[in-house]
Amino acid sequence: MNGVNGINGTAPIRVSVRRKIFPAVGDREAQLVLKDVSFEVAPRSFVVVTGPSGCGKSTLLNIIAGLDTDYEGSVDLGAARERLTFIFQTPRLLPWRTVYENIALVLPDGDARHAKIPAMLERVGLGEATTAYPERLSLGMQRRAALARGFILEPEILLMDEPFVSLDDPTATSLRLLLTELWHSHPTTVIFVTHDRAEAIQLGTRILRLAPGKASVAQDVTINLTEAQRHDRAAVLAEQNRIFAA
Repeated sequence: MNGVNGINGTAPIRVSVRRKIFPAVGDREAQLVLKDVSFEVAPRSFVVVTGPSGCGKSTLLNIIAGLDTDYEGSVDLGAARERLTFIFQTPRLLPWRTVYENIALVLPDGDARHAKIPAMLERVGLGEATTAYPERLSLGMQRRAALARGFILEPEILLMDEPFVSLDDPTATSLRLLLTELWHSHPTTVIFVTHDRAEAIQLGTRILRLAPGKASVAQDVTINLTEAQRHDRAAVLAEQNRIFAA
């Protein structure tokens, strides 16, 4: 069992999970969740981990983040562990704080990045909602706030666990486009979990597909679509057939 070090923005992330088991509880037998999952992630790449529900995607992300240390293997993120940010499925905004206050909360007092919050909120389309409380926002707007909070930290590694799940198609599409724009303007290493195959292709430079029932990596493929192709249904479908029909 190994802890997680930090990152330095230049060295690749190295992940090697030899075995992760959920222990037996009551009448439920112990479950092998991950086995011999090893890969490297190049700096500033956008890696998508995909696969059906229950194949270990979120567990793998928690291991990389250091939230789950009960496994056999190692995760090497280099130096500066504090430059890692995690965006979860739920926006996790504090209901008693405004949008601006929720963003500012993640920054130390006196941090120069406080001055960048208004521009970041404008960038994600929340410039008119800075004083609003989360209950006044749609789920899509709350997830825009979560993106702003993640990128205001200027992370070296950004982990994202199905952040656009349960959104309607137009809202999810607009948020994927926003994420892509933010990633291009604020380069960082992204590891993004989703079960949505089209989303994986639209966003990723590389896809790791976990095999159901085998607890291991079934595919490791590079995505070479242009930005225009990523927003073309036919191109995405063709790439989806190429990758997932194998």
